[in-house]
Amino acid sequence: MKLTIVAATGGIGRHLVEQAVAGGHEVTAVARRPRALPDGVRAVAVDLAHPDPRALAGAVHGADAVLSALGPRDPRADAGITSRGTRAIVEAMRAEQARRIIIVSAAPVGTVPVPGQPKPPRHDPGDGFFMRHLGAPLARTMFGRHYADLAVTEQILRDSGLDWTVSRPPKLTDKPLTGRYRTALNRNIRGGFSVSRADVAHHMLALLHQPDTVKQIVGVAS
Repeated sequence: MKLTIVAATGGIGRHLVEQAVAGGHEVTAVARRPRALPDGVRAVAVDLAHPDPRALAGAVHGADAVLSALGPRDPRADAGITSRGTRAIVEAMRAEQARRIIIVSAAPVGTVPVPGQPKPPRHDPGDGFFMRHLGAPLARTMFGRHYADLAVTEQILRDSGLDWTVSRPPKLTDKPLTGRYRTALNRNIRGGFSVSRADVAHHMLALLHQPDTVKQIVGVAS
């Protein structure tokens, strides 16, 4: 497949690129400063904080799917980049008639209100007692602005008319790829407190072959 990978040099993005190349895909890597990419990968420099529409359109031209690992380097300081960048990606995809997009979000986002969902559920249906009463409130206190931006990002996808899927992991780690993790449609994973960035990348690539996940949110955790 022809894949465009956004934020290709970040924590999840670099795993996406490596695994996609190993899987025989044709990869276009989008990053602010593309570097240290595998041989054969097409690099496109785009600063998603200030997206260049023409460069993004060229990056998604002819793509079978776009995979975005876009997120702030510092969730407490750079809130806003994910929704801005995703809106620009969606516009570029519409212009180039690309349809499939998979993005990474975060497990606590399902309970964050946005204009399209002003009254979300109080608790995610997959969360157990600890996450409902301790883990999720603590995470929202620390990263509330980031989760609010991710909630807006998800709303942008719901309104886009594209064939989207959202991957929602909990705490990310740098443990190696295992290919062993749990998933669930439209809910978090009970007792799933972490997952490696490499396994999230594996999961996002696996979603390319799961048509039942189109226009769905998928929880993933170890």
